[in-house]
Amino acid sequence: MPTRTLRRCAPGLVLIAAAALYSLVPLLSMVSAALAPQGSLPSGLSWPSDPHWHNFIDAWNVANITTLLKSSTLIVLGVVPVAIVISTMASYAIAVLDIPLGRVFYTVLVLTLTLPYEIVIVPLYEQVRAMGLLGTQWALILPLVGMNMPFAVFWMRAHFVNVPRELSEAAGIDGASPLRALRHVHLPLARPAIASLALLMFLSTWNQFLLALVLIDDPNKRTMAGALQAFTTKYSTDQVLLNAGALLIMAPTIIVFLFLQRHFAKALLQGSVKG
Repeated sequence: MPTRTLRRCAPGLVLIAAAALYSLVPLLSMVSAALAPQGSLPSGLSWPSDPHWHNFIDAWNVANITTLLKSSTLIVLGVVPVAIVISTMASYAIAVLDIPLGRVFYTVLVLTLTLPYEIVIVPLYEQVRAMGLLGTQWALILPLVGMNMPFAVFWMRAHFVNVPRELSEAAGIDGASPLRALRHVHLPLARPAIASLALLMFLSTWNQFLLALVLIDDPNKRTMAGALQAFTTKYSTDQVLLNAGALLIMAPTIIVFLFLQRHFAKALLQGSVKG
């Protein structure tokens, strides 16, 4: 790398390194604390001389991670694919097909993003109870699909409006229907945007705590975040098990992010270039 280029990039590299260090230090501190002897009071980044790896097994059993892992996976599979399909088709209709009242529909959706999240909890509770779904996982799946729609449509529309209209016109000249054009032309181009949207919705659904606490009274049917709440209630004084349990709950989100980060970065880069 030329010296002049290195000097120009130096401030940015320093900021990136500082941000990475700021994010990694708490995580490393949690790992070192999770490996300390149970009942001790770990502090800082001191690595234990005899790491207690069985703390993760104990935390797994104490927090009932197996049951909550199945419950969270079921909720995510019920929310993310359905929300992606609906939002992708709605965004395609608004941005590419230019349906009547599409802009009005889109404006109303965007305006709902300004509403405070907590304002919908009470009416949502009453509606779910009236439907007879209170206490079931459907009480969380259906509301989360609807609550993800405004941002999902906003995200996918931002992709479709940047796709050249010549592609849709060429597909129409070749005799492709709008649905076929979506499947064979637009969806392959939208893979980074869809993958990044799936990542964001996975994170928000997996870490959902407040709605799960209000709408589901059975702790075994909640999300993984509910495990941490039950864990802190019973074992709030055992910092070792608490850190081990928190790491176990964080692990799936970290793995999914590492797996999809390439698509996420690609989607952001496409938006910056085309926008």
